Amino acid sequence: MEAAVRGFNDLPDNACPDGKTVGVLTLHPQFIAKTYHPGDFLREQGLTYVGSRGAEVTPEKWTRQGEPQQMETAELFVAGRRERFSRLAERLAITNSFPEQSPIRLLEAFRAPSPADKKRGTQNPANYASPGLFEAGLHLPVRDNNTIVQAFSRYAQDCGAVAEFDRRINVGGLLFIPVQLNDGDIDDLARFSFLRVLRPMPQLRVFHPIERSAIATGVSLPPLPEEEPLDDSIRMAIFDGGLPPSGPLKEWADSYDAQGVGLTVDRYLQHGHMVTSAALFGPLSAGQPIPIPFCSIDHYRVMGGTQDDPYVLYNTLKRIWNILSKTPYDFVNLSLGPALPIEDDEVHPWTSVLDELLSKGKTLLTVAAGNNGGLDRESGNARVQIPSDCVNALAVGSADSRRSDWERAAYSAVGPGRSPGLVKPDILSFGGSAYEPFMFAPMSFNSSPLTAAGTSFAAPAALRMAAGIRAHFGDHLTPLALKALLVHCAETSDAPLDEIGWGRIPNDIEKFVVCEQGTVRILYQGEIDPGQAVRMPIPLPEGIDSGMVTISATYCINSPIDARTPSTYTGSAIEPFFRPHVQKMATDGSTHAAPKPFFQVGDYVPESDLRRGAHKWETTKHKTKKFRASSLMQPVFDVRHLSRIEQLAGTEAETVEYALVLTLKTSLVSDIYNKVVRTYADRLEILQPQIEVPITIRP
Repeated sequence: MEAAVRGFNDLPDNACPDGKTVGVLTLHPQFIAKTYHPGDFLREQGLTYVGSRGAEVTPEKWTRQGEPQQMETAELFVAGRRERFSRLAERLAITNSFPEQSPIRLLEAFRAPSPADKKRGTQNPANYASPGLFEAGLHLPVRDNNTIVQAFSRYAQDCGAVAEFDRRINVGGLLFIPVQLNDGDIDDLARFSFLRVLRPMPQLRVFHPIERSAIATGVSLPPLPEEEPLDDSIRMAIFDGGLPPSGPLKEWADSYDAQGVGLTVDRYLQHGHMVTSAALFGPLSAGQPIPIPFCSIDHYRVMGGTQDDPYVLYNTLKRIWNILSKTPYDFVNLSLGPALPIEDDEVHPWTSVLDELLSKGKTLLTVAAGNNGGLDRESGNARVQIPSDCVNALAVGSADSRRSDWERAAYSAVGPGRSPGLVKPDILSFGGSAYEPFMFAPMSFNSSPLTAAGTSFAAPAALRMAAGIRAHFGDHLTPLALKALLVHCAETSDAPLDEIGWGRIPNDIEKFVVCEQGTVRILYQGEIDPGQAVRMPIPLPEGIDSGMVTISATYCINSPIDARTPSTYTGSAIEPFFRPHVQKMATDGSTHAAPKPFFQVGDYVPESDLRRGAHKWETTKHKTKKFRASSLMQPVFDVRHLSRIEQLAGTEAETVEYALVLTLKTSLVSDIYNKVVRTYADRLEILQPQIEVPITIRP
């Protein structure tokens, strides 16, 4: 603490707005499962919590046997006047100045952050989209908002830099600003006390060599359909490079220019056309009829002008935010974003802005995971790219084939994601490969079809399947329920989760809307208040007491987020308790059946995360388990809404939406569907098709 105070006192006065600075407080790793930060203790010292991030530390002492070992913990950013830190250091130097049970025992270390703590990727020239252009992230507590902004503007000028405040992005207690540093020292700029992160401005990922299109010479397609979309009530938006003004897709897709987008770029138009074709028709096949689109599309051109615009990332995100914050859509696709793999200790503004928009659960957003999967994994360069780490969106990678012997396409980005949001990509969808390319409608009426490959096309193809389910069943299903269905019905393989997520989604709509023989699928959806518990019966009819029963369960929840705290990013979660047998009680005299593990997480969550319970805060969970029928009697899931948003963000917790999808399959009873319908007719509603979607019923 004394060393940190010396560091604070060495800072120039103009680097400390209103005499305040930010320190880094490390929690003892044995206590992070019990409390995320000692808020009362900080307030007593006149300090303010402004954020956190994950870290690893070997504590000096612990209460376990043996020598302390390295463990994961949390580092808290705390702000206050420099004299407040000095007083705390003086008090710590006095023996017995804190009572025995003081929260001081939860604290392992304290330091003043150095410029090296704040810089990311500044040593690698390949990370620079434009020389001298950086992205600065500032801690921005509400009380000191204006003071910090004005102080950083003046301090940047003193360092020979210009902070572009007219392009700033403010999200959840953080402020992101482009900074042009033509002259001066980057380390001097990094000394500003409320600076959290400073990194080169990343490029916009729009294209990758694998996405380059080709004309499918010698291949002919049947004519495009003449029918209107099957359901004109569905609202879908695509944000991309625009559409040719007189192209063949204009019958189902309206093109709009976002404000200030600039001139059109031919290769952007081609990319936008292919993405829109994938959302309307999916992958096309020579000689096969082109399907009728499930819905129409609003295509927003958000990229244009000069291709070397250094501020393209900020301009594009603001255009997307301006539209989505004012216009509600059921479905949205993004096949673009920063050319930057995700980081564990920081959240990018693209991720946090979109997650905040999606936190109400009213929109299903698919995001292309990225085409960098062939890069070096050890360095993290092959990990899914921003904003694929959104916890409230669906990150989509590419499968290399539509056949049953599919694999992850070699170019498709891999996980793991951050925790929470560890399983990324969420799903795979066919995105094309060198030997089986993705085929699109031609760009003009007299031209040949196009072919390409990339996650840019897997994502809208997956979104199309969700729109097809919605068209079939009508607006009974929420966007969150559709997300859960896509995950639930994904086909698995022996590949690890960090390659394929929960699996490849089927290519046929009937896999989602028709129950196979010997199975029944049940959907629960609704809203749940903080602290509320809801019982969801698993409708196993009486008389099924022999053989094996397979239960597959998937739940999704939308969650408020706190961008200041990457390691505790989600503010809400559902904690499920599986109670398999109504007559086997938890304890003598208990009124509840004994719970048994169902959503075990050891197969994809690191041991360190298990210890601190981080797996509880995942927004999507999926598991399939087999049971002896004799071990089940009136099984249920009891789910409880956990919330930590009051603690993290200082605001009141909100009601959130949830969706739980169950599939029951029996080895001996072939008509379980009819049995469930008869037995639970007063409690479950059969989803009836609202629109006839062309499907094939296979025996």
